[in-house]
Amino acid sequence: MTNILLTGARGQLGTRVETLATSAGLPVTAVGSGELDITDRHAVDEFVSPGSVLINCAAYTAVDAAETDQEAAKAVNEIGPRNLAQACARVGSRLIHVSTDYVFPGDASTPYDVDAATGPATVYGRTKLAGETAVRESGADVAVVRTAWVYSGVGSDFVATMRRLEAEREFVNVVDDQIGSPTYSLDLAGGIVELALRDFTGSSTFHVTNGGQASWYELARAVFEEIGADPARVRPCSSADFVRPAPRPAYSVLSERAWVTAGMTPLRPWREALHAALA
Repeated sequence: MTNILLTGARGQLGTRVETLATSAGLPVTAVGSGELDITDRHAVDEFVSPGSVLINCAAYTAVDAAETDQEAAKAVNEIGPRNLAQACARVGSRLIHVSTDYVFPGDASTPYDVDAATGPATVYGRTKLAGETAVRESGADVAVVRTAWVYSGVGSDFVATMRRLEAEREFVNVVDDQIGSPTYSLDLAGGIVELALRDFTGSSTFHVTNGGQASWYELARAVFEEIGADPARVRPCSSADFVRPAPRPAYSVLSERAWVTAGMTPLRPWREALHAALA
């Protein structure tokens, strides 16, 4: 039976990976940042056990804060994954490392394949890309899973924020010039657990998102519709109206070609997943 080691277990993705893996009857050892500092190589070496599959959901994801907090972003997104991968290589464990659409420049017009040229425009994206490189160079059996626009519908993610703003404001302005694939964390977690049960070797990269694409504006309207509110209360605007320290990719759609070719189960369309998340 596959033994799962899980880092970043207290985040929105990690909690769902733990739930699904446990429900599948897999033995899971799950830790958050308060239990394991992945930037501490010696602590990581003690945590990683032979023959396991380590799923790394730990990440510094504060995209805007990373622009000025560069050392912290580098520590969690690059140094930590390197420590995990090197530990896996030493004891013969495999690693699933979660990455992001931000490794791409965001200027494409068709979905990014796994071998498309990278070119991150933010500190967050650059540190995540450096983390990918580090795990691939470790010598461990590694699967990098890139995803995008992850939400759970609770807490402070985009979908949860739209639910809150619907109750607070008459109208909500949302950008319509950024395109991506909204991804339900539970569906993404299911894909990751399925991958953990496969006998992957060497180094591979997959793009895992819910199917289809939408703008943030279209996603916000869909949220309003799902909760019985008038979608006309969502108004389109441009990214220029919401200037942020870190630029957002204009286009973040990821191709599932490599995932499907490997025989993995495609994630359902994003609108079906949103309905399930809000049901």
